[in-house]
Amino acid sequence: MNRSAVDLWFMEEVLPLEAALTGYLRRKWREANEIPDLRQEIYTRVYEAATVAIPELTKPFLFMTARNLLIDRARRAQVVSIETVIDLEDLDVADTVPDPERNAVGREAVRLLQAAINRLPPRCREVTLLRKVHGLPQRDVARRMGISESTVEQQVAKGVRLIADAMADIAPEPIARRLGRARKAGRS
Repeated sequence: MNRSAVDLWFMEEVLPLEAALTGYLRRKWREANEIPDLRQEIYTRVYEAATVAIPELTKPFLFMTARNLLIDRARRAQVVSIETVIDLEDLDVADTVPDPERNAVGREAVRLLQAAINRLPPRCREVTLLRKVHGLPQRDVARRMGISESTVEQQVAKGVRLIADAMADIAPEPIARRLGRARKAGRS
């Protein structure tokens, strides 16, 4: 694979996910001082894999690489604390390629998600998409739309809540339980 193509892919597709990756590592790894090193090792693994073939789905590939690195690190540890074992159980991500049925279910979920987004009020939809899909900072969204940052925050919260409510109504039971649990935790 052409190194300049890999460099461009890495800068455009991987580096914008740094905040999400760092948040994931903070939630899943207890040693906060190790997070920069973990992130660098993940980037190295992802980049090296991309020199062979650039993954079609960057975000899942990045997070699967992170998951695998955390598992490797936990296995190499001389003593594994019970907290680490519990955290690793939370990393319940399938290692296999989805079968056709799961692909169909996934496509249907995406269609339903798009329908939920389309049902949002126009300003709420635009703010939510700019923040959550395009990843623009709150300040940039406020400036672009001529509204205050607190309005951006309120509109994003409203959009996410309405989408979660719509998805909980149609989601398969295990997902609906997780959505319900997340919403209850956010309200307490």
